[in-house]
Amino acid sequence: MLAQCRQHGYFRGELCPLCDQKGRFLMKDHEIDRVGRMMAGILRHFPERFELQMDGRGWVDLEQFVESIKRSRQNYARWLRTEHIQALVETDEKGRYQIDGGMVRATYAHSVDVNLDDLPEATADHLYFPVAEEELDMVLETGLRPSDRNMIHLSGSAEKAYSAGRVHMHDPIILSVDVGKANMGGNFIFRAGKAVYVTDAVEPECIAVFDDEDEMTSIRAQHGPGDEEE
Repeated sequence: MLAQCRQHGYFRGELCPLCDQKGRFLMKDHEIDRVGRMMAGILRHFPERFELQMDGRGWVDLEQFVESIKRSRQNYARWLRTEHIQALVETDEKGRYQIDGGMVRATYAHSVDVNLDDLPEATADHLYFPVAEEELDMVLETGLRPSDRNMIHLSGSAEKAYSAGRVHMHDPIILSVDVGKANMGGNFIFRAGKAVYVTDAVEPECIAVFDDEDEMTSIRAQHGPGDEEE
């Protein structure tokens, strides 16, 4: 459930996590899921299907965004408002979206061509990326380049990278990316979510295999065999 506490703002769940009080109801769980899926599709992949104009940095007008959903999904026409989108954005645990100046955008995972260099620069020393064993030699030789997305997506921890890799492979190898070296080489890395970072490319001299065996053993034990995420 999505609700609003008068004192502490939007939250997800039955009770405000700060004051343990019920808030003003906004959305049911299935509505959160369905509107969230539409947000991801529109703001990352196909704004034109909803007759929306997206600027070069991925922004679309928030009011027009809401109206486009209401036109295409009649069951939302009577109740969906901009505050529902605001609440979804503010309570999204991954920080996948931004609202600013009456505009809304996704901060990563685009297949449409956008420029995200107005995001904050990464301050971490190292970030992480999963690869399959058969990809390793090629990546170490040529670096990382986008494939199905328009930017490389890096994780803030080895565990997050391993979790992301398990979506596509059984036991990913984790690469460590030297952020300072990448920035010095002109491939600036930006923070796009709470644990996701994006960049146009990573050159091979900035990449090394993450070789902390104790940590990798712990990470593998947490996931267990056959525990791939959907």
